[in-house]
Amino acid sequence: MSHIASIFFDVGGVLLTNAWDHAEREQALARFRIDPVEFQALHQEVVEEFERGKITLDQYLRHTVFSRTRTVSLEEFKSYMFSLSQAIPGRLELAKSLAKSGKYFMGTINNESRELNTYRIRTFGLKELFPVFVTSCYVGVRKPEEGIYRCALELTQRVPEECCFIDDREENLQPAAKLGMRVIQARSTEQIKEELAGMGVSV
Repeated sequence: MSHIASIFFDVGGVLLTNAWDHAEREQALARFRIDPVEFQALHQEVVEEFERGKITLDQYLRHTVFSRTRTVSLEEFKSYMFSLSQAIPGRLELAKSLAKSGKYFMGTINNESRELNTYRIRTFGLKELFPVFVTSCYVGVRKPEEGIYRCALELTQRVPEECCFIDDREENLQPAAKLGMRVIQARSTEQIKEELAGMGVSV
């Protein structure tokens, strides 16, 4: 079996909390007393464009939240959105340890909108860990579409059998495994370490 030379991480749900998933949206809507049914219908109309980088965060919010007058301002709402991002205990430390070893090429494969992705990269120092971000807003393809995994391999010129991809969702791991990548479904920090060790990855 090929040794692991490259490790790709999802970000939301693996290294950090999700940026703007179901729980985060529900929290923001409750805080600002926004009708979730109305919001969800508008969200569904533009979420693919938003995560593929085809519309900006302001355009997304003007469509979904600020299509009517609100007591909260656009900037206040964005600030709250950004504040929802938090590090998952132990995960950044794990990624830092792997990056510091110099033994593995490190990258991300993640779905995210441009402004939230940029905020998270800068706030949590992800640029110091990953030389490449294969993010839906940059490449125009979203997980679990096979194209985003192919893009990661082609951009980095990596052999799939020598790559490990870590994600918290089974549906996002299946296409990577189909291409020949080794995969880990993230449940806990210790479990990730154990499965990496089982692949011969020094943690």
